[in-house]
Amino acid sequence: MTLSTRLTYLLIAITALVALLVGGYSVTTATHAQYATLNNAIDTVATSGAGHPLTALSDATNMVQQDNLNLTLDMIDASGHVTIVAQGTVPLTARPTLADVHASLGGLSTSSDLPGFVYRSIAIGGGDYLLIAGSTAAISASSHRVVERTVLVGIIAALVMGIVARLFMRRDLRTFAALTAFATRVANGAVDLTPPEASGSTDVRELQRALARMVAALQSTIETEKRTSEAMQRFIGDASHELRTPLTVIKGYTDLLATETVDDAQRERAIARMRTETLRMESLVRDLLFLAEVREVGRDDQAAFDLSEVVTTAARDFGLDHPERPLTQAIAPAVRIRGRREYVERLLANALSNVVRHTAPTDPIRITLRGTDPVIMRIEDGGPGLPHASYGQRLEQFRRFDPSRSRASGGSGLGMSIMADVADALGGTLTTERSDLGGLALVFSFPPVGSSLSDVPGAAPVGS
Repeated sequence: MTLSTRLTYLLIAITALVALLVGGYSVTTATHAQYATLNNAIDTVATSGAGHPLTALSDATNMVQQDNLNLTLDMIDASGHVTIVAQGTVPLTARPTLADVHASLGGLSTSSDLPGFVYRSIAIGGGDYLLIAGSTAAISASSHRVVERTVLVGIIAALVMGIVARLFMRRDLRTFAALTAFATRVANGAVDLTPPEASGSTDVRELQRALARMVAALQSTIETEKRTSEAMQRFIGDASHELRTPLTVIKGYTDLLATETVDDAQRERAIARMRTETLRMESLVRDLLFLAEVREVGRDDQAAFDLSEVVTTAARDFGLDHPERPLTQAIAPAVRIRGRREYVERLLANALSNVVRHTAPTDPIRITLRGTDPVIMRIEDGGPGLPHASYGQRLEQFRRFDPSRSRASGGSGLGMSIMADVADALGGTLTTERSDLGGLALVFSFPPVGSSLSDVPGAAPVGS
């Protein structure tokens, strides 16, 4: 059974119940009022003759005739003989007995001997009695008619309420049906859909918006998983290639050393090359382990440190190691961020080593740190930079900007992965831009700790 059908049935049932309750109360109230009117008429006639035995019969008869009361008056003598004095529209179904008379001398009474009547008796002298009876048939018939009408009105009201409810809910029900079909298609895998437009009540519109947000989040998650999976596949291929190359070289030189014809010079070259490839594999494995460590460490176990000091030290050491390269720095003092100092040192080492690896020895480099919110750190070079389409693209784990497998151009891609992961571990981001020096600008942003001093207004060349 659908929700709309249940709601319709519920409204019909509630309406019918309310109608029956109201009708039942009305019937009960009306019936009690009619019985009270009949009882009051009988008591009035009885009271008119009470205390005056000699005139009681005439007084009672006169009152019934004058007020046009629909009552029956029967006189019963001491022997039980019944004389009809006045008769209502509904005659007694049986003759009253002395037992009925004696039972009703104290007030109104009913009995199985006189079904359908309420009666009362009074003494009128000489051992005779006057029985005043009123029929309840009209009251019962009226009650039955009211009950039938109440039931009929309840049924009509319930049906009308059901129709009205369906009309009022029709727009919401259509929207519910469309949203249900939409959710079913999404559950079956069709996530590239647009939720149907919602019209009607606020609840329905809220449901439509919630479904739209859910589908958008699902689409984003699927797209992210897809990109991550593709990046992982690229990374596995890159790592396999990087490991396969030195292993192939080592295997080749091992086979060469196993021959008896190798001379001392060839042996030395083979050992040197094997050592170089071993160091290369060691560096690659070390980078992979560092990446795993960065991703596993949470952001809670972090302390505030002076980023300005770390950047200044890295810039000074770089200038000393590469005196032939023009170096410009603009580093704001007392800039503090929260994180692991050794991670930032590794990030700077990777960024600066990329500059050395991918630019000419005399290409300029510029290091900038601004104590804004967020903190901005830029490392720019005057080298060839990235392919034009790569600038501004979102950096992802395991991303390679050079699709080739040449170590001379793109490398294994771990350098960018390390920098991107370290930035993320510090709560920041890494983006790439085209530097006005002509090459690549790595732009790091980090959330600050407290306030920092204003940026250094000028940039001064650092001599060797």
